[in-house]
Formats: sequence, C-alpha cells, structure tokens
Amino acid sequence: MLLSTDIWVGALIRRVEIGGGFAVVARKGDPRAGAVLVKVLNRTDGTARLLSEATRGDGERVWMEPAASREEPDLDRYIERAVRIDPDVWVVEIEDREGRHFLVEPVEKG
Repeated sequence: MLLSTDIWVGALIRRVEIGGGFAVVARKGDPRAGAVLVKVLNRTDGTARLLSEATRGDGERVWMEPAASREEPDLDRYIERAVRIDPDVWVVEIEDREGRHFLVEPVEKG
C-alpha cells in the first residue's frame, strides 16, 4: 500500500527538519495521488537541483533530475511548465547547507 502524497510530503519535510535543513511546500497538488517535484537549494555554493519521481522498469520508485541545469531560474521555468501540464503536482523546496535532498528512495545520477 502506498502512502497518500500529502502524508509522504509531510514525512519528507519532517526528515529535513530533523536533519537540520529547511523545507516548505511551495505548491500543493492532489492530496492522494499528486506527483512530487523536489527543488533542493544549496545556499553554500548557490546551486539548485530539481528531482522528479519516476518508476523504473522493475517497478522500483526512484528519483531523477528532469532538467540538466543547476540554475534556480531554469528549474523554476521547468516547474511552471510541469504545473501547466499536471495541475495535481506538488512542489517541495528544501534548503540545506550541504545540498542534501533527504529522500530515502534511490536517486539516479543524471
């Protein structure tokens, strides 16, 4: 049984807080089955990453970088396009000095 998106997002934000980072829901989507985009901001070096959930061929849930850029304005434009295509999408922004994403699922290298 999968968790609903709102509960999963709440758990992610709690992991970030416990780990010393800061997280906020920048956009709420469908509480039960909305897709999630995670924007990670590394304030130390000024970079940003965008992570999107995906499912591998074997059915395992993974995260990948859907945009090659590490510039925040580019990632924001990607998010705007994604929201136009899927109005149920959630956006979580994480700020961390080390640029950690706090995801427990595998993150594929882009």
